[in-house]
Amino acid sequence: MLLMNVFSGHRIDPLHIKEDDIYLEDIAHALSLLCRGNGHIKYFYSVAQHSLNCAKEAQSRGYSKHVVLSCLFHDASEAYMSDLITPIKKQMKEYQIIEDQLLEKIFQAFHIQLKNEEKIIWKEMDHLLLEAELKEMMPLEENRPTVTLMSEPDLKEHYYREIEEEFKDYALKLLEDL
Repeated sequence: MLLMNVFSGHRIDPLHIKEDDIYLEDIAHALSLLCRGNGHIKYFYSVAQHSLNCAKEAQSRGYSKHVVLSCLFHDASEAYMSDLITPIKKQMKEYQIIEDQLLEKIFQAFHIQLKNEEKIIWKEMDHLLLEAELKEMMPLEENRPTVTLMSEPDLKEHYYREIEEEFKDYALKLLEDL
């Protein structure tokens, strides 16, 4: 069995992760250091910042705490297994299965419970923010149509530690009284 060292000082098996292997600080730290767009964007913009923007968009639309949390944690599996660009990921079915299982375990660890009709909302928020991000940050995409958002996403470049702290604070606030 090969183990992975994580930021909190633990060793885990990401293919057989247990709920007590999952720490908010590991997710916030790793996602704040991972760049969106596989790094092919105009400036550093982290997965954590994208996730915060998705969650804030869901919150501005009046969705439940569970839905907002699912938006915040929708890319949390990337803290343990990184990510692949969509054209490659679509060809790797086993990767998608592992990613889905890992995300389900993360949702369980944070007690995120979604009704069937709520399960697609984080994907909708993810897509909306992706469109806004592409227009702002991706070369050759400046002429994309503007998407309508209820919130004003923070698409500015930030130091990773600021986003890491914001991610943790936002998560802890949402996790209160769940």
